[in-house]
Amino acid sequence: MSTTRTDSDTPQYRGRFAPSPTGPLHAGSLVAALASFLDARHQGGSWALRIDDLDPPRQVDGSIELITAALQAHGLEWDGPMTYQSLESDRYEHALSQLEQSGWLFRCRCTRATLSAQGACGQGCADRELAADEPHSLRVRFDGEHPHEFDDRFLGPQVLDSEAIPCDFIVKRRDGLYAYQLAAAVGDAQPQFNAIVRGADLLESTYRQRWLQHVLGLEPPHYAHVPVVSDERGNKLSKQTGAAALNMAFAEQNLRGALSHLDQAPPPESVRSASDILEHAIEHWSFPSGA
Repeated sequence: MSTTRTDSDTPQYRGRFAPSPTGPLHAGSLVAALASFLDARHQGGSWALRIDDLDPPRQVDGSIELITAALQAHGLEWDGPMTYQSLESDRYEHALSQLEQSGWLFRCRCTRATLSAQGACGQGCADRELAADEPHSLRVRFDGEHPHEFDDRFLGPQVLDSEAIPCDFIVKRRDGLYAYQLAAAVGDAQPQFNAIVRGADLLESTYRQRWLQHVLGLEPPHYAHVPVVSDERGNKLSKQTGAAALNMAFAEQNLRGALSHLDQAPPPESVRSASDILEHAIEHWSFPSGA
């Protein structure tokens, strides 16, 4: 199935890859990066690199250099300067102010021990007046009655499983750090980006982020989710589970493996360099089948 745009009035595709600096790229992160890159390039669009450095305690020194080196070794060159979520605090504060003024925000004093199902507030904090100097996180109410359907470009129509999403979720942590859901909702909204391609493990987060975009009056991008890479035990490959770093000396093999995982047409065996593999993959890009 071709993804080439034919409508001359369609805005130019603007996508991104947004890794966290918590370690080097692994096979799973290469799949996400490659899918977003190919989808952008196939449609003649731009592809940005944003470092999601929202959680300093989890950051690993040297990760950014390792991430950029791995992308370049695999021919995944981004457009424009690299950006950082940590430099967007003014936008996040503005969003929190909007949420507070519209009545969606509340202070929550819950700790892990007092949370209810799916990590929601378990002490009725939304109905209490907590002092600003009392330790607390900021949560946003989630309206499960609001229509939460959206059309995933790869997976098709998606309908919310209300039991999977808490009735509220954190947008600013007790330690003062901005939560991923808030930062992603604000940073991924149009016009900055209009196409988000990422792993299917973030599918549930899409509902939270689209809800935030809705109550903040932001236009959501078009979302698409690709199959995640699992280890031999069936667990998602991740830095937290000790996924091995990409060996940059084997860029050809790594790219071929990622393309196979994405159910893409394999480049001919005569194609050996990363740039030639990508050229073939861009030309023959089609939507991955299933997540």
